[in-house]
Amino acid sequence: MSNPRIVVAYSGGLDTSVMVKWLQEKYNAEIITATGNLGQNKELVGVEEKAYRTGAKKAYIEDLTREFVEDYVFPALKASALYEGSYPLATALGRPLLAKLLVEVARKEGATHIAHGCTGKGNDQVRFEVSIGALAPDVKVLAPLREWEFRGRAEEIAYAKAHGIPVAATVSSPYSIDENIWGTSIECGVLEDPTVEPPADAYQRTVAPEDAPDEPRYVSIDFEQGVPIGLDGKKTESVSIVHQLNDIGGGHGVGRIDLVENRLVGIKSREIYEAPAATILHFAHTELERLTLDRSVFNMKSQLSREYANLIYNGLWYSPLKSALDAFFNETQRNVTGNVRVKLYKGTVTVAGRSSKNSLYNAKLATYSEEDQFDHKASAGFIKIFGLPIRLYHQIMKGSNGVLRKPVKQTHEH
Repeated sequence: MSNPRIVVAYSGGLDTSVMVKWLQEKYNAEIITATGNLGQNKELVGVEEKAYRTGAKKAYIEDLTREFVEDYVFPALKASALYEGSYPLATALGRPLLAKLLVEVARKEGATHIAHGCTGKGNDQVRFEVSIGALAPDVKVLAPLREWEFRGRAEEIAYAKAHGIPVAATVSSPYSIDENIWGTSIECGVLEDPTVEPPADAYQRTVAPEDAPDEPRYVSIDFEQGVPIGLDGKKTESVSIVHQLNDIGGGHGVGRIDLVENRLVGIKSREIYEAPAATILHFAHTELERLTLDRSVFNMKSQLSREYANLIYNGLWYSPLKSALDAFFNETQRNVTGNVRVKLYKGTVTVAGRSSKNSLYNAKLATYSEEDQFDHKASAGFIKIFGLPIRLYHQIMKGSNGVLRKPVKQTHEH
């Protein structure tokens, strides 16, 4: 019988490098690594060579940046998906795409197992395993970090050295960092204490707001049906828009998020996020929606946006509910076409102007000048009808002296 084949979600870091050798030994398996480039700044140069030196039989490295932006990030942007009102879900959005890559490689190579490097108390284990289960229910998922004998980074480093595994990690490395084009998440170390302000060295891609330029930067963003298509009057490709706004926003201290969030597994976690482009685009997109969406649609979308964000965070990207909500959000975006001009200044984003051919703003109805066309006399009847239920309630519930009646107490004779 041939050795089993295991596809490993491989980053080239300490955990996944040790995993390759550990899985080889435990299962006597052929290891195939799969690495997805989601537009992160971290160089992937040398990852393929490192995978082979660590013991992999094959190493796949795929550039998924455009697919990530257009098929994962932009749908979440159209849905205004911000977990707990703050987190733009960069890591959470990347996991279903990486799971898709892992399944594709497993099918191509005839692998029976997929292994990931997630811990037992994080969200990513759920995202990977639920997504893989949806796409390939016959494939078994392995999670070495939930079962192996190592009790910390020091023991992993010792194992790596003993087996000649090249790793750059040191025991004193303070942070755990995950990065893609839509954002960076930073945790561990001193950040685990929510009373402590994040040290300057925790931030990877943004300058401190107090060190940002003293002159504001104005950026004009064009949208078409809820999707950004241009910057400063020039039609711009999707990936380039995000990269440019990351550079511009990061240089002005925009996009820092310090969040104590509720993890799916039931614990609270303190996370630091940097997401300049996501912060700017979500802000601008919402401002354009204020101009173009009907009030009832805007209010309903706000409610469903929270559900959609929870769905992404909880690893349910491939669920039927996600598909159903996509249909609703796509319908809401049909008229979200126009331009938003934002002002970036020392960590803040403010609106400097917005326009759309589909604008529902009517200046002649809104104005207080002599051009006012609003029928003020109609308001009296409107208020009377609108307030009728509450007026009737208080008329019935109050006595003749105007005091609210107390409920009548029932007594029972024996």
